Amino acid sequence: MDDPIPDVLAPAKLGPVTLRNRVIKAATYEGLSKNSLVTDELIEFHVRHAAGGVGMTTVAYCAVAPDGRTHRKQILWTDEALPGLRKLTDAVHGEGAAVAAQIGHAGPVADPKGNRAPALAPNRRFYAAATGFTKAATQDDIERIVQGHAHAGRMAIEAGFDAVEIHLGHNYLASSFLSPKINRRKDEYGGSLENRARLSREIARAVRDAVGDRIAITAKLNMDDGVPGGFWLDEAIQVAKWLEADGSLDALELTAGSSLLNPMYLFKGDAPRRDFAAAMPQPVRLGIKLVGRWFLREYPYEDLYLLKDARQVRAAVKMPLILLGGVTDKQGMDTAMAEGFQFVAMARALLRESDLINRIKDEPDTESLCIHCNKCMTAIYGGTRCVLVES
Repeated sequence: MDDPIPDVLAPAKLGPVTLRNRVIKAATYEGLSKNSLVTDELIEFHVRHAAGGVGMTTVAYCAVAPDGRTHRKQILWTDEALPGLRKLTDAVHGEGAAVAAQIGHAGPVADPKGNRAPALAPNRRFYAAATGFTKAATQDDIERIVQGHAHAGRMAIEAGFDAVEIHLGHNYLASSFLSPKINRRKDEYGGSLENRARLSREIARAVRDAVGDRIAITAKLNMDDGVPGGFWLDEAIQVAKWLEADGSLDALELTAGSSLLNPMYLFKGDAPRRDFAAAMPQPVRLGIKLVGRWFLREYPYEDLYLLKDARQVRAAVKMPLILLGGVTDKQGMDTAMAEGFQFVAMARALLRESDLINRIKDEPDTESLCIHCNKCMTAIYGGTRCVLVES
């Protein structure tokens, strides 16, 4: 606490990488890949944010296995994808920003119909969001997915990425193993917190062993699933301690909510149920109309809404932390720095104004135009954007 408060807009080290500032464009699924490959539209999306002034932009979501996609269009780590990924990283670097790839396996959040494979989970169970029963992950599945993360790390280096972000949140596969509500296994991956955290730690270790210190490694970790009986802050603090002791990560980004059970818990603000229904095919559209008010709950928005819980993680570990959630202006960024966070991550505010960071540099009192209506979430499969801005 005696260290000087860093300037959020000055260069900073993230593992082996130097970013031009401490602002990261958080991973938001762009909906702009095609046939699991990069498109010009996806490149333009990240170039726009790089040109807008962020220190690093994050490409989401890059699945480590075909059955780990939430949509069949999502990027896979294949030889066919490399030329497009190299074109993307070169373009972002040309604007002076770094670029990260979010890697992971969607687990029970995956799309079994689009993937033509069952959604994996700790146990076999019916989930409406998965439109059917999940498949209990076998030991072979676990080993395949751990090695898939390592393979993604190696390919990220080849593609020119500066960092990878391991997805350990939102009840994607690793997060579903962490959750006592979802994980009812009786083997070494279930029961105690140490067992439930085993997969997350194995993934992080495999990625570190694969990439060494050639690129930065971060992870997105839930602090709270947002459902009774789910993963909670006290367990998240212990997992953060273990990840720190393992030495696998250069930084940890703290998040919350369950894409499987309570998706709006992370996205404080409005819950645009009618817009969600209109964007979805049947029978999902009908399901949202019937039960949307229970599944798509509404939580009041306030700036820095994850800070209260994140402070407790900050007090427990020394590793660099990235504060996400309601970061919209210079005042909030400075608060994060003063509270001991090394980086901030922004999503919706940058979807509304991709040049917001440059504007804040020119005028520190600049306020975000984002109104937290969350209608951007309804656009993800047609190209994520702020729907209030004319294209």
